[in-house]
Amino acid sequence: MSGTVAIIGAGIVGVSTGIWLRRMGLDVTLIDRNDPGQGTSYGNAGVLAACSNIPVTTPGLIMKGPKLLLDPDFPLFLRWSYLPKLFPWLVRYLGHANDADTKRIAAGLSPIVSDTVLQHLSLTDGLSAAAFVRQSDYNFAYTDRAAFEGDAYVWNLRKETGFAPELIEGEAVREYDPAFGPSINLLASMKEHGYVLDPGGYVAALARDFEALGGKVMKAEVKDFALDGGSISSVLTSEGPVACDRVVLATGVWSAPLMKKLGLKIPLETERGYHIVFENPEGAPTAPAMVASGKFVATPMSAGLRCAGVVEFGGLEAGPSKAPLDLLRKKVKSAFPNLKYSGEESWLGHRPAPSDSLPLIGEISGSGVYAAFGHHHIGLTAGPKTGRLVAGLVANQPVNLDLSPYAPDRFSSM
Repeated sequence: MSGTVAIIGAGIVGVSTGIWLRRMGLDVTLIDRNDPGQGTSYGNAGVLAACSNIPVTTPGLIMKGPKLLLDPDFPLFLRWSYLPKLFPWLVRYLGHANDADTKRIAAGLSPIVSDTVLQHLSLTDGLSAAAFVRQSDYNFAYTDRAAFEGDAYVWNLRKETGFAPELIEGEAVREYDPAFGPSINLLASMKEHGYVLDPGGYVAALARDFEALGGKVMKAEVKDFALDGGSISSVLTSEGPVACDRVVLATGVWSAPLMKKLGLKIPLETERGYHIVFENPEGAPTAPAMVASGKFVATPMSAGLRCAGVVEFGGLEAGPSKAPLDLLRKKVKSAFPNLKYSGEESWLGHRPAPSDSLPLIGEISGSGVYAAFGHHHIGLTAGPKTGRLVAGLVANQPVNLDLSPYAPDRFSSM
């Protein structure tokens, strides 16, 4: 199929879409105000988390939420001055914290995360970026069996979709990996998962591979769309108009203002996420681990041990807070007491969080603009699959998946 496609956003979803579209023979321009891989895709935990199909909004969250928010030892933070702006989104978000909605959302997330390793391997087949992808276990670390059983609701849902863990207990934990300290006495180990050695470097390499395939990368800020008879004709940028007959909107939480220009108000909030890279580590885990007590993921990467997690609500404008980073350091020390390192690098990024925890994937009202954003905690995991699906939609190829859970106009009646 002939035509010109503009992709807004050079994160994992955008570059994945671009590569698949180039493989299909379309003319593609990738547009971002920053260099590829330098936004939200830069700072994630790097895990290819095939089993991460359960939303945060599980039953009971409404009752537990206020207590957790006031607990200085729990990794949930709020800038209270931001609460009035956050409140409408928060009401919608918490409204999904029930059994029926949790199972519905999990059913929507499963198809775009469950084959993530295969999707990353397919995306990078024959490309230089393949060097960044590793296959590994993914371990969920608990203080003891009681703590693991406290998550029974989530694990039962995972088992229903084919993800049952191998349990490692007691001193067998340290035989498996001596990095874990005495506070960790049970691992729920998931096999056939993976991780990326450097998420930002990976996406940058994918963008270079995209250019080698004949794609174009343009550094500019997108201001608006130009429509002709309801169909896209160009993207208006800080560097001038870019003519196109199809657009993919893949710029994370910054997609909402552009969606508004198309007549759709999306309940999309930034969930501020932090990471610390502990450089030149000794005593670090050898495979990615989700430490349940601290709600953070520790992943061995090229630059060191990246520990990523912590949830903070405070909008896009405010700088990093001290308390989330201090708590993250405390939780890391508890889980890995023998960790030694030469220095550290910290980061703050913005996860795009739709109020119903499902990404937006699909064409917007026959306009030729396709949504591909809102992946919350699963951006790296689901990015290549989303890119492949959207490329299929753009090129009028069958996608073989019911995309109705991700419909970008699903909020229009709210």
